[in-house]
Amino acid sequence: MSEAEQVAGKRKRARTQSCPPPELPQLVAEQHAPIPSHDKDTQRLIVILSNASLETYRASSGRAGAKDEKYSLLNSDEHIGIMRKMNRDISEARPDITHQCLLTLLDSPVNKAGRLQIFIHTAKGVLIEVNPSVRIPRTFKRFAGLMVQLLHRLSIRSTNSQEKLLKVIKNPITDHLPPNCRKVTMSFEAPVVRTKDYIESLGPNESIAIFVGAMAKGHDDFADSFKDDTISISNYSLSASVACSKFCHAAEEVWDIL
Repeated sequence: MSEAEQVAGKRKRARTQSCPPPELPQLVAEQHAPIPSHDKDTQRLIVILSNASLETYRASSGRAGAKDEKYSLLNSDEHIGIMRKMNRDISEARPDITHQCLLTLLDSPVNKAGRLQIFIHTAKGVLIEVNPSVRIPRTFKRFAGLMVQLLHRLSIRSTNSQEKLLKVIKNPITDHLPPNCRKVTMSFEAPVVRTKDYIESLGPNESIAIFVGAMAKGHDDFADSFKDDTISISNYSLSASVACSKFCHAAEEVWDIL
């Protein structure tokens, strides 16, 4: 092999995969008064990230057996070729949308005030409960590794305690909502309302569950069988993260959360 070929070989970059990180991030609770699981009366904002693209793919099968198998989170940046081989649209591999939404929701004052609950319902039908005190990794690669661990272990515990910060729970989502809860979906074809006015229209002890489509494209009928209302919150097309942000800000204003 010539010297030029040797140099070219050294410059080749190794393929990267969204395999689990070496260890879980330090997850420290930032929330002062989370809603207890038995509390069904406290008024709250509930966000369900629906049709989320969270799906694992076996990146390699280890020689030593199943323990050495490596899995990745399907995403449009790394797995275009794989999606084409499976004859699937690349828009079905957008876990970054869920990542952006979680960062927006968990950073919000309404969450830190203990008035927010978050669920993820994946396109494959897996229902995930997100502990409001979890600190989701800021970088997508570490987030992808965390999701791979969650989908295979079914729960992720805190590094400092036995508290479950992310866990797979039983369907349907309606079993996990408080009884006095208005279930709302969004559609561009519905009447436009101001989010603050809509939050103000809730009863004194009425909570609100918002179903947000965490996908690049697709039908918005994922909650039609049990929704109470359908609204539009803008004259413009909004990303899922911005929709989450608008509801958080509205709840903070109406409930006097600074």
